[in-house]
Amino acid sequence: MTDRIAEFFRKAGIVITDAERASLEVADFGLNDLENTGLEILTYVNTARCCAKELVLFPRQTCPEHRHPPVGGGEGKEETFRCRWGKVYLFVEGEETPHRAVEPPEGVYTVFRQIELNPGDQYTLPPNTKHWFQAGGDGAVISEFSTQSRDDADIFTDRRIIR
Repeated sequence: MTDRIAEFFRKAGIVITDAERASLEVADFGLNDLENTGLEILTYVNTARCCAKELVLFPRQTCPEHRHPPVGGGEGKEETFRCRWGKVYLFVEGEETPHRAVEPPEGVYTVFRQIELNPGDQYTLPPNTKHWFQAGGDGAVISEFSTQSRDDADIFTDRRIIR
């Protein structure tokens, strides 16, 4: 699995160290359907003030709908996604996009305002905003810059999901 993930970083021109390669996280969200629903994550830093990650999505792989609620008196996680390689379809709250480029896999999805991200494009999500995203047909690599990440506090729309 790590070889496949490392190949996506290579395509994006992102050099990772052996230690980073060993720390890669594969999230299948408890659904055991990684090819359709999942995410591969390299976390560079996650402190009380900031977080930086690289996200790999295999072709048509989807990170399921969720939001980052307020935690411990804070506002919740604000995050910026920047597409490094491939194509990403980000879906957020707002007016539904007719004739969407992709559809979600099996599960519970409620927001359908589509934002297409190509290499160099970025989008910032305010805290507590429902969102989900899916890679295009070649897969994608996304840099995520955010306030502190507390994955265990994320609220997923589909109650089957375990983080």
